[in-house]
Amino acid sequence: MDTQKLNYAITEFSKKKKANAAYYKENWLERKERKDYYQSFTKDKLLNMTEDEFLEYISKLWSMLIWGNKKYVVDKLIADNGFATLKKQLADLLYGTNSIENRWDLFLKSIKGMGPATISELLTYANPQEYVIFNKTTILCYGYLDIPDMPKYNYQYTGKKYAEVCAIAKEIALQLKKSGAEDYDLLAVDYFMWDEILPLAEKNTSKIPAIIEEEKPVTAKDSKSLHDEIKEKLVAIGELLGFDSRSEVKIMTGAVVDAVWEAKIGNMGKAIYVFEVQSKGSIDSLILNLKKAQSNAAVQAVVAVADEEQLAKIIRESKGVIDENSLRTWDSEDVLSVYDALVRVHESINKLALVPESF
Repeated sequence: MDTQKLNYAITEFSKKKKANAAYYKENWLERKERKDYYQSFTKDKLLNMTEDEFLEYISKLWSMLIWGNKKYVVDKLIADNGFATLKKQLADLLYGTNSIENRWDLFLKSIKGMGPATISELLTYANPQEYVIFNKTTILCYGYLDIPDMPKYNYQYTGKKYAEVCAIAKEIALQLKKSGAEDYDLLAVDYFMWDEILPLAEKNTSKIPAIIEEEKPVTAKDSKSLHDEIKEKLVAIGELLGFDSRSEVKIMTGAVVDAVWEAKIGNMGKAIYVFEVQSKGSIDSLILNLKKAQSNAAVQAVVAVADEEQLAKIIRESKGVIDENSLRTWDSEDVLSVYDALVRVHESINKLALVPESF
């Protein structure tokens, strides 16, 4: 970690806090209220929550700001995992006695729809002396501080890596205390990074070294994980854009595609956009599925999603097989960037509360 950059940021943060005490007090009190709310829960209270109580519990999270209709997201969480299972796994994550590495990995393996940003936020509220929020902001800030080997893809957000990230946050907390600041927990470290280091990081993104040395997965397991992540991001992008968006959809007999975006057009029918993701190996199955999808009259376009090298191969080998007028290609790295950008846009807009949530 570059201590010179860190100490400069701490010095600037301290100056701003003194110059605008009311602003920083208000922001810290908002964080304290969140912490007090989540710390009012015990394991038994969490396990006995009703679905309405669980909706409130999840809706208060910063990670939920991207969603205008939070009930839709929570209902999907419950439907996908089962309410009893979801609460049990969450209780084990937050209040279990096993190592954080094991609890983290088990939760992400067992529960669909709650990722690192959400579960780390809950862990931070539950025990801010031990756990820090682990999201894209954390990665950017650590990158600015020249902390190496930060994850790029979701499958790299492991329990082991989370423990490392928390240990680094404790070092930052110690430096904040040495500067004469009040006793900082790791929720306060997140506030410091968000308010002071993130703007510096965003101005210096071109100077930040590669987040991780290997750009491409090297094992079959990693390749499948990346494939699943791209597929999940495609579904999320579709949802954020207002489509009925689903994964693993049977588009016609013999063709199950990775993702579809569907828009209903009054009572006239619907328009469908089909996505197939390629991360490694033969592209024959992808081409065959896209060809079959084109046979569905409602399909307006089929989209192959892969890296630049594989997209060139798909274009070359699909000629004469897939109708070129309806074939689109989308670089998988661009999919991740678009998702991140959409998240920031929706977070910003939803903070305005322009549309109240319905019951």
